Order: sequence, then structure tokens, then C-alpha cells
Amino acid sequence: MNYRQIFTIPRLWLMFAALMAVMFSALLLVGGRVYQLAPPMPVAVVADGEEVFSEQDMHRGRDAWRRLGGMQLGSVWGHGGYLAPDWTADFLHREALEMLSARAGGDFNRQDKKRQAVLVAELGPEIRENTYDPETGIIHISRERADAIERVIEHYRQLLSSDEFEALREQYAIPNNPSGGFSPEETRALAAFWWWSAWSAVTERPDDNVTYTNNWPHEPLVGNKPTPLTFLWTFISVVLLIAGVGLLCWFFNRERDTWRVDLEPEEGYPRENPLDSATITPSMRAVRKYFWLVVALLGTQILLGATTAHYAVEGHDFYGFPLSDYLPYALTRTWHTQLAVLWIAVAWLAAGLYAAPLIAGGDPPGQRLGVNLLFIALVVAAVGSLGGELAAIHGAFRDSPEMNFWFGHQGYEYLDLGRFWQILIFAGLLIWLGLMWRGIGPAIRRGGEDRPLLMLLMISSAAVGLLYGAGLLYGRETHLTIAEYWRWWVVHLWVEGVFEVFAAAWIAWVFVRMRLLRARTAAIYVMFASMIFLGGGVLGTFHHLYFSGTPESVLALGAVFSALEVVPLALIAFEAHDHWSVERDAPWTRKYHLPLMFFLAVAFWNLVGAGVLGFLINPPLALYYLQGLQTTPAHGHAALFGVYGLLGIGLMLFCQRGLADAAADWSDNLLRWVFWLFNGGLALMVFASILPQGILQGYESFDRGYWHARSPEFMHSEWMETLVWIRVPGDIVFSAGALLLAIFFVRAELGRRYPARAVAS
Repeated sequence: MNYRQIFTIPRLWLMFAALMAVMFSALLLVGGRVYQLAPPMPVAVVADGEEVFSEQDMHRGRDAWRRLGGMQLGSVWGHGGYLAPDWTADFLHREALEMLSARAGGDFNRQDKKRQAVLVAELGPEIRENTYDPETGIIHISRERADAIERVIEHYRQLLSSDEFEALREQYAIPNNPSGGFSPEETRALAAFWWWSAWSAVTERPDDNVTYTNNWPHEPLVGNKPTPLTFLWTFISVVLLIAGVGLLCWFFNRERDTWRVDLEPEEGYPRENPLDSATITPSMRAVRKYFWLVVALLGTQILLGATTAHYAVEGHDFYGFPLSDYLPYALTRTWHTQLAVLWIAVAWLAAGLYAAPLIAGGDPPGQRLGVNLLFIALVVAAVGSLGGELAAIHGAFRDSPEMNFWFGHQGYEYLDLGRFWQILIFAGLLIWLGLMWRGIGPAIRRGGEDRPLLMLLMISSAAVGLLYGAGLLYGRETHLTIAEYWRWWVVHLWVEGVFEVFAAAWIAWVFVRMRLLRARTAAIYVMFASMIFLGGGVLGTFHHLYFSGTPESVLALGAVFSALEVVPLALIAFEAHDHWSVERDAPWTRKYHLPLMFFLAVAFWNLVGAGVLGFLINPPLALYYLQGLQTTPAHGHAALFGVYGLLGIGLMLFCQRGLADAAADWSDNLLRWVFWLFNGGLALMVFASILPQGILQGYESFDRGYWHARSPEFMHSEWMETLVWIRVPGDIVFSAGALLLAIFFVRAELGRRYPARAVAS
């Protein structure tokens, strides 16, 4: 039996439906356990009958944390920015050090090693004991620990307000008057939230010897080290990866000869481009403005990225200019990460809007109006959310935490924008979904050999529209673990999951429409690839949640399925070769040479960025030490831009190629420079600067503890700052690519004209 007999279209639909039902059921069922087993939020923290913190202190502290920049200024439980400390690890280390120094009768670090070992051995079991009373909701702590907490709070109070701590604030890239200033009461509340995250990291679950965060972070002073299951599931994930790659390669090579024959259309490759006769509708022309929005957002994001990176060497200034007074690090990083998602999403949405009339054979009534209204909604949401974040970080919502949550800064990386703007974007996605259905729905009802592909395109479009709504399932006071669970539904499943299925279906349909690929073969490929990717990717979401107050079942599922995510990437080279060979067999496709080059680059970065650099940090043992270090942005830059960004640009250029008939509308030479500058700049940025920083930090995390890998002494060491400066050439090369891309679209706009055959009313 060959693959055509094994994977018939009806059988694939059943397999796909069953797989998604099982995967999402497991995701929701384990999510239910996450709700049940999240670290408790106490009514109060009490020492000798005296209240140290209240629950309201911790909620007010999280509101203050949002004003400070939330995850964009340092991190909590390893999620967030990389320059300031991880506040969980920082509080835990300082609290332990204060208790040890008090017991030593002086500075703990000045004691001999034998004395230090005795003190650490005594402290570990005491501080790890769970003293939460579920009946009263109170955490009971000793007076000794309460006194140590007070000394740590005083450190944070001085950090946020004292002139004597200006040098440390600069190392952390915290402005001198952050968010309009923090009163002693606000600082105490902020510290209460950070302390609770540290308490969760050091306190063992009831009747267990593992903390709520699975012993993360690595902290020798309190006995935090990887659990046995962290080792076990890491080894299992590596074995599964090797086995999965071997099995897939065996099956692929077994079917390779049949597959090569089935790729070529039965009637042979056409001698001319079938899309040349396609009608360019008013709504398709209206999509051009989306390309301009993409270029504007991308250019702004690149400038903000360079500025954010520079704060690692000048925490308050930009080459001597006091930039932090106007655009502090927390704001530039907020905008940088948010714009990455926005411009990539806009590029992909534009590709869908361009394809819908091609599929329908013309514009449904009012389609152009819908495209224009959606564009306005996206612009308003983008500008409004950026303005709200600016106002929030500058203290405009200091006295109104609710207004800050709705219109300012939510504090969660990639979903920082206020809830109002989040709802507006969700509404825009629903409008987009309606516009897609108006084009695809009638074509599905008509039937035809491309019907399975169109159904996949519509299903993935529905998922794109609806999954963003998962970010609305938590509120301002939702438990941090629960908020993280739903946030990763958006960041992982939405961006890294269904968008990839949408792109695969979109490209496959276009190739079928151009008669470069058989419809049945394309449908089998997209469905099979989607099952392999989502089969690992849905539950692979859990690898982001190993240490976020979740049970060890999350660690097991995340390890296994994030390894399976990497398996299909082993065949990337074959996929790239098949796409490339089309140009040889159908010479007229040279017209699409540069968009196809971008698709090939996506294949490369999928393997390197998502595969190699992703698996570098995804196994539990690796992530235990490397979470929140520079190894994370090495993977993030290579995967987010290298895969999803370049794919968005490739889709956009493919659409532009269809719209451009005049010579002035197109320039392969210019785009060739864009292609190599983007790829060369990204490679320089990742491999010459970011990844080496992460490797150095990883060594420190293994050796001395996670806190030290994020400490100002290490982050501003000579080696680390030198590596930051080494990033500059890569940034310049990359920025040049973006500038030339903008010039390309300016030239296209100035030379725009539509031939008579392409005009539709």
C-alpha cells in the first residue's frame, strides 16, 4: 500500500477531526488541573499574629507591576524581559541571603565554606515547608523570615526612589522616576506580589517534595534543583525526537518516488501563468494599503528593537541622550514585541483578503468596503494600544488600575495592550473571518477538486479569528498561573499553530490554481502536515508552562509533545527542493522568483530557528536553567521573524506580484538585496551576539544559580556588554533590508497602473 491508499481524503478528515478532538480535550482537561493545583493566593501572610501582607496588597502589587511595565521590565517565573532581574529569583535569593546572614551574625558571604554549608542545610527544609492553612487561607511565617522580608522590601523601596540607587536603576534600565513615582505603600504592595511568586517557587506542594514551580529557579541557598521527573522527561523527549524523525524519514523515503510523480499535474505544467488572466478586483487593490501598514509597523519595530538592545549598555541614555525620560526600556520593549505580532498578522490577513476574490471569481457585494473598514479598525487598534501603553508607563493611570487594565498596559508579554484594544482587534479578526467566508464559502458549496483545500483554508481562517479570543478569558485579578495558561493559547497556538496551517493551505491553493500542483496531492500534503504539526503543537503549548505554578503532568506533556513539534522539520530540505524545482519545470514562474525565495528562507529558519534553537531550550532540563536568558530571544528572533515574518513578507510580495504589471511596479534586483540583507542581518544578530550571550548566561545559571545569570554584575560584565555591541552590525544590515523593502513599495506605488484586462468594477 502506498500513501494514497493509506491516506485517502475521507480517512484524513476523520483522522484530523479525531486528533484535534483528542489534543484539545487533553489541553482543556490538563488546564482544569492547572486551575485546581495553582499556587494558593492567601488571604493574608502572618508572623506571630501580625499581618505582613494581605491578599489586597498582592493584587495592588500586580497593578503596580503593570504600571512599571509588567513582563517587559524583568520577569516573573522566568517570563518577560531579560535586562532587569527575574523578580521571583531576585526576591528569593535576597530573602534567603538575609535570613542566612542574620543566622551567621554577619555577612553570609564572608563565612567559611563549612559554616555556609551548615547554615544552608538548616535553612532549606525550613523555608521549603508549606505553612499555608487551606481552612483560613493564611500563610504563617516566622518572625525571623518576616524581618528578612522587611529588609528586602527596603531594598526595593530604595531601588525605585533613592538617589543612591541611580546606578543600579540604570543597570536595570529602570527610569529615575518610574511611572510617575512609587510611594512606600505602593512599593510594599509591589514587593508583596513578587514575594508571593518567590514563595510559590520555594514552597513544596502539600504531601510532596517539589515546589509549586517544580523547583524553579535554580537556587542553591534553598535547595532548589531539578526534580527527578525533569531529568526523566528530558531524556524521554530526546528519544522520542530521534524515533519520530527516524520513522517519518523512513515513511517519506518509502513514498518519495510516488510522491514526486504525484506532485506534477496530470496535464503537465502550463506554458503560461494561469493567474495572468485573473481579474484584479477593487477589494484586491484595496489590500495594497495593508502592505504599507506592514512596512510602517516593521520599520518602527526594528528601530525600537535596536533601541531596546542599546539599553543593555546605557540603561538611561541613547548615546548620551536621556531617552529613558521619554521612551524607557519597558515601553520600547513593549512596543517592539507587540508590533512584531501586529505586522506579521496584518501581512497574513492581507494575503487572505487578496485570495478570497480569486477563490470566489470576483468581489461579493460590499467586499471592498469591508476591507477598508477592517483596515481602519486595525490602524485604530494599533495606534490606540501603543498610545495607551505610553500613557500607562508614564503614570497616567496611576490612580485607576482598572483604566490601566482596559486602556493602558496589561503587563503580559505579547498581550500587553489594554483590554479595550484587545477586544477591538478581536472584532477586526471576526470581520476578517466574515470577509474570508464570503469568498471561500460559495466556492466550497460549488464543490470541485480543490474543495478539501478550501475547507482547510476556511477552518484555519476560523481558528485564526477565534483563537485570539482566548486572551479574553482572564481578567485583571485572575490568578497568574491561569492568566499564563490562556496567554499561551494566543502566543503559541494562535501565532505558532493555526497561522502556519493557514499559510500552508493558502500557498498550496495558489500552487493548485497556478496548475503547478495536483489538488488532491496538495490536500493530502496540507492535511498530513497539519496533523503532524498540530499533533505536537497543541500540547506542546505546555512547554511554556513548566514552571508557572503548574503540576508535573504539564512538564511531562510539554516535554513529549514539544519534541514531536520538531519532527516534521527534519523534512524541510525536501519540501524546499520540491518548491525550488517548480521554477525549473515551469520557467514562467521566474516571475515569482523572489517571493519563492522568501518561502525557501522560511524553510531554512524553520529548521534552524524553530527546530535547532527551539529544541535547545524546550526540554525541561534545558529550560530549567535557560528560561528567560538570552537563549530565549535567540530562538524567538530566528523563529518569529525567520519563519513567520519572512513568510508574511513572502505572502505580501506574492500578492504584490499579482497586482504589479508595469515594470516600475517591480524590481527583482532591489528585492534580491532585501532578501539577503534580511537573512544576513538576522544570522549576524542571532549567532554573533544573542546566542553567545545566552550560552554565557547558561553557564552561570548552571554554576551559581539562576539569579546570578540575571544579576547586574554579570549582565554588565565586559564580555556581555561587548557581545551587545557586536550586535550593531547585524542590526544595521537588517535595517538596510527593511529600508530597501520600503523603497520597493514606494516605487511600486509611484509606478502603479492597472492594465485594462485586470480592471473589474
